[in-house]
Amino acid sequence: MPRRAKRVNKHVVLPDAKYGSVDVAKFVNRVMLRGKKATAESIVYGAMELAAQQASIEPVEVLEKAVDSATPLIRVKPRRVGGATYQVPMEVDRRIGRALAMRWLITAARTRSGKSMAEKLAAELVDAVQGKGSAVRKREEIHRMADANRAFVHYRW
Repeated sequence: MPRRAKRVNKHVVLPDAKYGSVDVAKFVNRVMLRGKKATAESIVYGAMELAAQQASIEPVEVLEKAVDSATPLIRVKPRRVGGATYQVPMEVDRRIGRALAMRWLITAARTRSGKSMAEKLAAELVDAVQGKGSAVRKREEIHRMADANRAFVHYRW
């Protein structure tokens, strides 16, 4: 954050070519490694098609439902008060929550064993739509941690 400037201009991501969705474009950008966007697009589009067949819903809807089910509403942030560090529960901004969910979905897909990345990502998306999978488990774990540290909520800044 600049100290003097009035505002920080947010980067506007253009919608993707196939589905016309900004969320799909952001997801492609997060999957992309070493600037290989065409490879990332083929992985994401392939995964969305596979997941849509398995879940029998539209491909864009699969991605949106998976991201929604993995999006955290609250998380803990460390706050130092008088020599002690407390895990303080804080609400998550919608934009940041969706970015976290996308990151968790991709990380969970990468840690799965075997198969191609498109198949692993499709399996993780289907699991997230059904309310299971590593990304959803991570969200539930963070919510549990925030619930356990409710006593420190008055340390919010």
